[in-house]
Amino acid sequence: MLKRYLAQIIVAMCLIFSAASFAQEQTAPKLAYFTLEPDLTTNFFTKGKHLGYIQVRVDIMVSNQQDLAAIEHHQPLIRDAVIELLGKQSEDTIKSLAGREDLRKTLVAQLNSVLLPETGKTIIADLLFTKYLYQ
Repeated sequence: MLKRYLAQIIVAMCLIFSAASFAQEQTAPKLAYFTLEPDLTTNFFTKGKHLGYIQVRVDIMVSNQQDLAAIEHHQPLIRDAVIELLGKQSEDTIKSLAGREDLRKTLVAQLNSVLLPETGKTIIADLLFTKYLYQ
């Protein structure tokens, strides 16, 4: 008799856990990427008399595919914010790996703050530099 109830409890637990995992799969957001094209090129400050330049290709990760239309619509605003922030950086920030990572995190926060009044929500989940050249 105990075996019968134990078997029913195990089957019920399996059904509950499989239903919960199925519900999570249904509600999980679909990530999407948007590439800013053409590449962004701007100058940055150096220690000497010469200006340095940086060229980047930026891929923006959004947490929902429906947000891609908003990113595409506000692309000029995004490009302006990225170029402005890159142009304010020092040579040390541009050339170091830690500075590059800090710059990426700063860009995500900056772009979300710029897009929040326009879209009414935070839509950028992350940002990737798929091309990062400096001289």
